[in-house]
Amino acid sequence: MIEITIDSEYIKLDQFLKFVDIASTGGHAKFLIQEGLVKVNGEIELRRGKKIRTGDVVEVEGNTIKVV
Repeated sequence: MIEITIDSEYIKLDQFLKFVDIASTGGHAKFLIQEGLVKVNGEIELRRGKKIRTGDVVEVEGNTIKVV
């Protein structure tokens, strides 16, 4: 598990995927989310604008990232 710190109250899921270098572009992030390949706190998340906050765990492509 990788731990990441964000500088604000939250970051949108599509922006988060780019921030942690899982998605190279916004289109790639959109594809991953729409295909159901992203889980937030153990549940598949289909909303690009989902707010990721401290304590959330994001899983995608075999990577697990916790926001601390």
